[in-house]
Amino acid sequence: MRSMARISAAAVAGALALTTLTACGGDSSAAGDNGKVKIMVGGLDKVIYLPAMLTQQLGFFKAEGLDVQLLTEPAGVQATTSLVSGDVQGVVGFYDHTLDLQVKGKIIESVVQLAQAPGEVEVVSTKAAGDISSAKDFKGKKLGVTGLGSSTDFLTKYLAVKNGVDVSDFTPVAVGAGQTFIAALQQGSIQGGMTTDPTVAQILDKGIGKVLYDMRTPEGSKAALGGLYPSSSLYMSTDWVNSHKATVQKMANAFVKTLGWMSTHTPEEIAAKMPADYAQGGKELYAQSIKATLPMFTKDGVMPADGPQTVEKVLKAFNPTLQHATVDLEKTYTSEFVKKAG
Repeated sequence: MRSMARISAAAVAGALALTTLTACGGDSSAAGDNGKVKIMVGGLDKVIYLPAMLTQQLGFFKAEGLDVQLLTEPAGVQATTSLVSGDVQGVVGFYDHTLDLQVKGKIIESVVQLAQAPGEVEVVSTKAAGDISSAKDFKGKKLGVTGLGSSTDFLTKYLAVKNGVDVSDFTPVAVGAGQTFIAALQQGSIQGGMTTDPTVAQILDKGIGKVLYDMRTPEGSKAALGGLYPSSSLYMSTDWVNSHKATVQKMANAFVKTLGWMSTHTPEEIAAKMPADYAQGGKELYAQSIKATLPMFTKDGVMPADGPQTVEKVLKAFNPTLQHATVDLEKTYTSEFVKKAG
């Protein structure tokens, strides 16, 4: 649960019930020894988390002797809840949650840094485009995020504060991603919002929205956030990592192999390996969305230099819990496993 969002007890109970049903609960510490690992992804069909399913599809987990079960939640904040509750052993989600959790007493670390830029896009509806030319115009607006306390929520708040708008001056609305986000934009229940591909590609294809901030590339990340912003990652409890190093090394091997494969194949070749139902806007549009997002990914899983400092700066700009806390960035990630991967 996030300091920036008061998630109701019922909502948390619902999220935990869902993950318990799908993940079958169980003792997290006992898992992994037999190669079985449950990973919760903050939206399996999002291109920003594509390496998770792609690794499965390419058979790289199996090649390492792993039996990986990929589960999905619509937003990273729910995925994190599953990790903290012990229902899963890892999350493919945004690195920024490791900082937020540390100040709440949970030591979580990124073991494979999949991306060096957020992969997020702030879009505005075509109807509201005349009223919103930058984040300075967020005041009084309803802006879509995947979930309250999610990384899209974090980044939206930062863009607002950076441009002189207080976080209390606009309304974040949890609209998920994909069709629910698109419907909210079309119906006018939000004037804009932060989302990822393939949702972005579908919005542009339908002509219902325009790009305000594009953070799918390192250049876009630097322009909007002042530096590289490590985002999509495989993060796990540090205690679990330290007690299951052999399994974590195999996970790192598989993911690094995938990142290397992605860097040497075309968007069309990558799209062809993914489940057919991920291409909701059609194969061509899906490949296009992969092409637009590919620059965000690392090739080796290593945390980019100064990336953690950028994330800390962004979070401290609006998060009162972090503003007055000391974060030990060295404990939020490790490159031990990816540097041994080969």
